[in-house]
Amino acid sequence: MQIIYLLILFTVMTSLSGGKEIRPAHDHCKPDVTVSARQADPQEPVKPAWSAPDTTDMELELSAIDFSGLMGIGWNLGNALESISYKNGVYTGDETSWGNPVITKQLIDSVKKAGFNAVRIPIAYSHMVDNQVNCKIKWEWKKRVEEVVSYVLDNDMYAIINIHWDGGWMNNPVYARQTIINAKIDSLWKQIAIYFRDYDDHLLFAGTNEIHIEGNYNAPSTENIAVQNSFNRTFVNTVRATGGRNTYRFLVVQGYVTNIEYAKKYMVMPADPTNDRLMAEVHYYDPYDFALQTSSGYKTGWGEIPGYTDRSTWGQETWVNTAFGYMKTTFVDKGIPVILGEYGAIYRSSLTGGILTNHNASLNYYLNYLTSKAMKNGMVPFYWDNGSTENNGFALFDRTNGTRLRQDAISAIISAGK
Repeated sequence: MQIIYLLILFTVMTSLSGGKEIRPAHDHCKPDVTVSARQADPQEPVKPAWSAPDTTDMELELSAIDFSGLMGIGWNLGNALESISYKNGVYTGDETSWGNPVITKQLIDSVKKAGFNAVRIPIAYSHMVDNQVNCKIKWEWKKRVEEVVSYVLDNDMYAIINIHWDGGWMNNPVYARQTIINAKIDSLWKQIAIYFRDYDDHLLFAGTNEIHIEGNYNAPSTENIAVQNSFNRTFVNTVRATGGRNTYRFLVVQGYVTNIEYAKKYMVMPADPTNDRLMAEVHYYDPYDFALQTSSGYKTGWGEIPGYTDRSTWGQETWVNTAFGYMKTTFVDKGIPVILGEYGAIYRSSLTGGILTNHNASLNYYLNYLTSKAMKNGMVPFYWDNGSTENNGFALFDRTNGTRLRQDAISAIISAGK
């Protein structure tokens, strides 16, 4: 059943993320290109490619599991800094390209006041480089990312930054593409890591997002897994090689397409020269017909709510317990925290009357149940918010002013951690 959900998920998530066009990956950042510490803008201050390891404010006395317990409940700043388009060999876009307004401190302040303690910030870079050969990230873009990160850190929250879909160039985990993709991962993460090296461990790095063969959500081949695991290794090695506080920073690596069952079966945590500073990441949108489906046949309800039967035949409480239990036994019990980087379900605001009332109750129960079970199994949950206030959106906050749009949903999530 989950494989069917994954096959359909691609189409739905494309519409949720701004109608991005899927095109084959092209060669970028050739392996023989050396990325220097100085970036494209000659006014950018030069930082060394490596600095001596720095333990300042890095809380080395905490294990990875103990540290993850401080992060609390997280929220995604979705469809913002990762807004990118790829067409005819050209990357374009900015943080407003997928329909959301410019991110403000007021918004992040509101997220903090609502009870969230961490923000996952998906980010794209390929549309913000000097050119597609050297892939030098524009200083102005790094400064803008830093500004948004500061909104989070200034609230004494934890922030996770990644390289998100980014036009799809990573979504070809095959041997023929392995070298060129790893070269670009190395190039971009070297620059990101050097730029953010002096931040303390309230800032975490996550290497990629939902790596898979673009448009194919079937079970991965041995080749797919081997290549995708190599992406995780490149990310860890590249960040650690920059030294400073990055020597000890918590790094997050992803399972194949961040699918829980695939992570359980295939994920290999990369070797890390720094002990006990890695986390694994998975996502959760089960059952599809409740969480994401917008075509006919979707379900308005979830869970064992008396008298309400419009729900899927699978993906209910028992599956949540099983899936999240997999993460506990596979990772958490071995000292590896798990970031539940995305989860949630669309709010079907076009429903009316008693159906809408029942749907809202089911959705809030779903959010509370998932958040609670994630935390009880040692996972750090990050609700997916794409900013959309239209029917079938995920928005909890008005992106223009930070107003809480769905206080009942926010309460369902936050109360699960108490």
